[in-house]
Amino acid sequence: MRTPATLSAVPAGAAEVLRNRTFLVLLGYRILAMLSYQIVAVTVGWHVYELTRDPLSLGLIGLAEVVPYIGFALFAGYAVDHLPRRRLGMAACIGLFLTTMLLAAVAAGVLPAGFAGLSTLTIYAAIALNGVVRAFLGPVYVSLFARVLPREHFARGAGIGSVVMQTGLVVGPALGGALVGWSGKTTAYLVSAGFALAAAATIISLRIPDPPPPEHRAPVLKSIGEGLRFVLRQPVVLGAQALDMFSVLFGGAVALLPAFINEVVHEGPEALGILRAAPAAGAVIAGAWLARHPPERNAGRLLLFAVAGFGLCIIGFGLSDVFWLSAAMLALSGVFDGISVVVRSTILQLATPDAMRGRVASINGIFIGSSNELGAFESGVAARLMGLVPSIVFGGCMTLVVVATTARLAPALRRLNLRDLH
Repeated sequence: MRTPATLSAVPAGAAEVLRNRTFLVLLGYRILAMLSYQIVAVTVGWHVYELTRDPLSLGLIGLAEVVPYIGFALFAGYAVDHLPRRRLGMAACIGLFLTTMLLAAVAAGVLPAGFAGLSTLTIYAAIALNGVVRAFLGPVYVSLFARVLPREHFARGAGIGSVVMQTGLVVGPALGGALVGWSGKTTAYLVSAGFALAAAATIISLRIPDPPPPEHRAPVLKSIGEGLRFVLRQPVVLGAQALDMFSVLFGGAVALLPAFINEVVHEGPEALGILRAAPAAGAVIAGAWLARHPPERNAGRLLLFAVAGFGLCIIGFGLSDVFWLSAAMLALSGVFDGISVVVRSTILQLATPDAMRGRVASINGIFIGSSNELGAFESGVAARLMGLVPSIVFGGCMTLVVVATTARLAPALRRLNLRDLH
């Protein structure tokens, strides 16, 4: 938590957001859940590659998570809009704890060999359950975000929230890599489970009333359809989501890091943690800057330039065979991605009615969150077909194509000023 002296150096708007104790508790829930998830992401990637030595198996981790995620995301959004949000968040964190304990049991070899042992099938099954759980985490945070902050603080709150999220993305992978390298996979999974339990305790302690339930609750499928129609009729929201989805789909080089570490820079699991954390370190810088200087004007152009910069950095990363240069390119890609996250999050918060936040957040999760896992699968397949380094460079080039296409097909996004949404 910031000290009073630090707060005095922050512009008044950001300082006021940071004095909101309820918002700080919500941020605690977010970073604890993020730490749990990221430690698992690093550990399970190393675990699977250690067993298979196949880059495609790393892509299958993403596929195993994204299929159930997409299958449950829309229903999760409906639940968040109609049921107590804090309890749903707590239940999701407990689910994250249980799936992580299953992975710990696999790593420790305590499951009967006839049932699972160390087989990758059991790991994929645990990750699939993780996908179901993760479908609830994002919509719960987004819906509670709008309950604890006034609209005029959404942009700064999104910047601060991005800093917290990216801090988790820095610390989580670095901690996961260190735990795997120094204490082993089982310890890493157990630490992750502890963070999941802490997140559950934090979200249930949040003191904020849930909104009153709607007087007339629409049937589940009709209610989900309302959310889909809302997104499809908002060209700015749809354009921002599509831009991020396709850019991350092709720029998912992070999924190949275990193979990149072994085959290109020849380092160990500690280096994997550093490279996994590097993009988030850059994003922390971007989020901290934008929390002080919200992007009110030319936000659409800023979003397009940021995604283009991300694609160029992925190309540079693919062409590097020096560890610290690779880390620097990933960190710079994180700066651009951090700008994209803040602008897109602010658009989503300002453009969405409170009664639809859960459903719209779940749709956003399908566009944004699932693109990471689909991107991991795409990267694994491309690496198998093209080779590791060519597949990374190809993905960066395709990201640039996506930016050019979006700029042409979505003029409303290109001309967007956030003031237009207030």
